[in-house]
Parts: sequence; structure tokens; C-alpha cells
Amino acid sequence: MPHADWVATCRIMPHGGGIITSYHYTWSKSGSCVLGYCDSKCAVRCSKASLQDRCLKYCGICCEECHCVPSGTYGNKDECPCYRDKKNSKDGSKCP
Repeated sequence: MPHADWVATCRIMPHGGGIITSYHYTWSKSGSCVLGYCDSKCAVRCSKASLQDRCLKYCGICCEECHCVPSGTYGNKDECPCYRDKKNSKDGSKCP
């Protein structure tokens, strides 16, 4: 069984085929592979996004830098000021 702090990259084929996506997992004390904090939070945040790949990409970048993701699928950015205040090159919100 891997050490509890080890991180693995697991590749998952979406149901029905398609692009293989890498997700970061951590090993639980029981020895199972569990979805990491940012991936699970961003999966919820982006669940209703029309451009899910883009949403997951930028949510993941913002989560890694800010260590938080606002609750829900939209709004609530005051819960995470770092996430709220990140800007893209066009001075728009970087984080979904």
C-alpha cells in the first residue's frame, strides 16, 4: 500500500470514449485512490458549464494557486477572495 501522503495521477477514460483526462488523486489510509481536493471541488463548480474542459482547466489553476473554490456552480466568489480577484489578460475574471 502506498504512503498516505503520496499523490498519483490516474488517467480516466470518460464513459462512452473520448479524451483521456488526468486527475490528481491521493491515497487514503485505507489504500484506495481518492479524487484530490481541487479536482473534486472544480467538478462541482463546473458541472453546469457549457465549456466544461475550459472551466475545469481554469478552475484547477485558480484552486491550485488559491487553495479554495467557491461553493455552487456560479457566484459565491466572496467566499474565496484570491479566486475572485484573479484576472485574465483582458482584465476579466480568470476563475469560473
